[in-house]
Amino acid sequence: MRIKALVIRIIRQFIRDKRTLAMMFIAPLFILTLVNLVFSSNDYEPKIGVISDQKVVDQLKSSDQAFTVYQNKSKAHQDLADEKLDAVIEVTFPSTTITLEGSNPTANKASILTIEKALKSIQTQDTNKIKGNSEIIYLHGSADMETFDYIGPFLIGFFIFFFVFLISGVSFLRERTSGTLERLLATPMRRWEMVVGYVLGFGIFTILQSAIIVSFAIYVLDIKMAGSIWLVTLITLMLAITALSLGTLLSAFAKNELQMIQFIPLIVVPQVFFSGLFSIETMADWLQPLSMIMPLTYGGKAIRDVMIQGDGLGMVYGNVLVLLVFSLLFMLLNVLALKKHRKL
Repeated sequence: MRIKALVIRIIRQFIRDKRTLAMMFIAPLFILTLVNLVFSSNDYEPKIGVISDQKVVDQLKSSDQAFTVYQNKSKAHQDLADEKLDAVIEVTFPSTTITLEGSNPTANKASILTIEKALKSIQTQDTNKIKGNSEIIYLHGSADMETFDYIGPFLIGFFIFFFVFLISGVSFLRERTSGTLERLLATPMRRWEMVVGYVLGFGIFTILQSAIIVSFAIYVLDIKMAGSIWLVTLITLMLAITALSLGTLLSAFAKNELQMIQFIPLIVVPQVFFSGLFSIETMADWLQPLSMIMPLTYGGKAIRDVMIQGDGLGMVYGNVLVLLVFSLLFMLLNVLALKKHRKL
């Protein structure tokens, strides 16, 4: 009878806790659906610019729609540098030069395979000479660059985002449930001052975390590093502050630590799929805009551009600015949530 009473109590407890039921039954279906959408996508289709005489251009275009004709060599290479193209092929008899953007190993392989297939389909004496005299140049990276060098910057950003989000949310929640926030707000301190204070307080530890993770990735794991380590640390710090402000915001809607953890499938997991860790271009068109609302999209791309392409602050400031806007927005919403949702 005692066992039966305990079982009944647990069942009633779960029935009352709608969030836990959703976590058990709906969240797995949500994640499986995301995985299906991401991995059921098409193969990567490279974008290749071609510079040559009209005869070769017509033959290449007829063999594959991936090729775009450029009359201006400088324009083609500028688009390559801006990542609008994955490769540029210049056909000058009796040889050809293939310039790869180089940041993404998947795009590099797809571009080379597409070019080789297109050249094989051209049955002329001149192009037979080209096939044996091809030179491959990498604008960024090299032929030795591994897949981990490409996804590593995104993983750095993800782990910083994930742990800061979780720890800050749970910690801020404990401050509320323990009555600390209530005592603080009994003082002349305003809500926005409290939010800023917590962000700055946790921010000290996020600086240390960012420095340690970035240093470990570069000097121990030997991830490719072409830019400034200080700029990478700055970007990861901005990403950490974004995660910190988001974690403290969502803690307003959780009653205990378990409910805070339940935000992970809804907030953190989609960051993995839509931030650029997996190729966005291969996803369905209606899914691709979701990447625009993911903070990790901007943080991961900025870190990658610095580590692989060697970009400076002038090239990535736009992504850093977006992270700052996200942080300020989450902090503002947290102030409003303190006023509207919390009985303080």
